[in-house]
Parts: sequence; C-alpha cells; structure tokens
Amino acid sequence: MALPKFITPEEYLRLERASQEKHEYFKGEIFAMTGATENHNIIAGSTFAALYSELRKKPCQIYPSDMRVRIPATGLYTYPDISVVCGTPEFEDDGLDTLLNPTVIIEVLSPSTEPYDRGKKFQHYRTIPTLKEYILIAQDSIRIEHFARREDQWILTDAKSSDTVLALPSIECTLALSDVYEKVNFDSTQGTNP
Repeated sequence: MALPKFITPEEYLRLERASQEKHEYFKGEIFAMTGATENHNIIAGSTFAALYSELRKKPCQIYPSDMRVRIPATGLYTYPDISVVCGTPEFEDDGLDTLLNPTVIIEVLSPSTEPYDRGKKFQHYRTIPTLKEYILIAQDSIRIEHFARREDQWILTDAKSSDTVLALPSIECTLALSDVYEKVNFDSTQGTNP
C-alpha cells in the first residue's frame, strides 16, 4: 500500500482498517510494524493464556496484539503485545478496535524494538491516566521488568528466575515466569542479554 507523506488520524484509521499489515501512527506519519520471532509468539501466547485464566471471572478484558491503543495525550496509535482493561473498555469510535483506557500493557522485547519499548514508547504510555502497570518481557533470557505506578512514580520490580511469581495488583492477578517461558527454547535465539 502506497502511503501519503502526511495523513490525519482519521485517514490513518481508514487505511489501517483496510490494511493486511499493522502500522503505528504518530504526528501524521505511519510506521510499519515488523513480524515476530517464534519465541516472541510463544511468550505472548503463554502470557495471554496465563492471564486470561485468571481474568475470565473478573470484570476485565484482555486483548492480544491486534487491539490498537491510542494515547490521547500524545496522539500515538500503537499495538501492544497484550492490553488489559478492568472496568468498561473505552474505544475511540464505533469500530471498537482502538482502546483508550488500558490498565496494564505488556510488551515482549525484541532487538529491533527494545530501545523504543523502554524509552519513547514508555514515555507515551505513562501519559495514559488509567495505566497502572507496564510489563517488559525478554525473549532471549528469563527476565520480566514490571513497572507499577505509585502516584507519580513508576516502581520497578526485576524478575529473573523461573520460580518467581509477579503480583499484578491493578488487575488482582499473578504471573508466574514458569508459565510465561513454558516451551521457550533459548538456544534458538540470536545473542543473549548481558
């Protein structure tokens, strides 16, 4: 699809809803999103399954990476690997495909996106008033970084052991690293974390 140099958010949504690929949008520009590795997909699927089983009887919705999120304060449209909203989901329009009020956002890190997920993207996410927890999951080693909002601060918990169970208080769930990394083959990854 040939994309114009500058487009409005409305034009972006029209194009995106007709596209086979996913794109981020920021300040009139569209950015193609890359595909995911096997480990990335296994981790995202296992994390989704683990949280879904805990959330199914709660007033929360969990969404995979096809749910677009718009950050109202900055105008970024993006696709987190997993989004959770507790309470009533709020959407940008009747398309019901652009979430405005996530409670938890989870990103599985990859070499090409890690600096962005840790830096600028997290800066965007922190402006979402409803966001209480941000989780970064490594795909080349056992490591989850859990950021929890405490008033105006984000507190980091760094988990690096497969027997660790993280508490996610904003959605009243736990996340066991053994569940997240089940069936992941680290030998198939390129490089390792220091």
